[in-house]
Amino acid sequence: MNADVTLTADETLTRRRRYLGYLLPVATFAALAALLGWALTHNPREIPSALIGKPVPEFSLPPVQGRALGLSKADLTGEVSLVNVFASWCAACRDEHPLFMQLKASGGVPIHGLNYKDQPDHAARWLDTLGDPYTRTGADRDGRVAIDWGVYGVPETFVVTKDGRIAHKHIGPLTSKDIEATILPLVRRLRQQ
Repeated sequence: MNADVTLTADETLTRRRRYLGYLLPVATFAALAALLGWALTHNPREIPSALIGKPVPEFSLPPVQGRALGLSKADLTGEVSLVNVFASWCAACRDEHPLFMQLKASGGVPIHGLNYKDQPDHAARWLDTLGDPYTRTGADRDGRVAIDWGVYGVPETFVVTKDGRIAHKHIGPLTSKDIEATILPLVRRLRQQ
């Protein structure tokens, strides 16, 4: 016997919904797997910054408690310099701090500090205890200046050109390798321009 199978419109619609019910989770899983695969191949420290090549944002900060010199946009012109965003409560900042002390001792490049959301006495005690590698240090108590700089978190370090433009942004603690392979060669190139 040969039975003709004829589906009604309702049965056809029900089958399509069931098919889509299976397809949707499979497609969602495939999209999430592709996104995860892409994320695993990218370095989170290489998040692009919209400010690269642009002037340093307008700002003026008072000095960290116990320091004489604050930090402003005007202070970041005339010479190639680094701006390090740090905080006393930041463990990674403590890890990179000896490198900044070495840079200061070598006189390789002026380093300015942007103290992010810190208590005044904590920041002062931190610099007094570990050493102060900064030429100027601005206290960004509410974090608004860091937002203007596009800071994701601390620590972050920026290379600033002689004409006050952001040339490079490093997210996370600097290592000796970062300084030798990226930061100092860039500083030397920018000084020759």
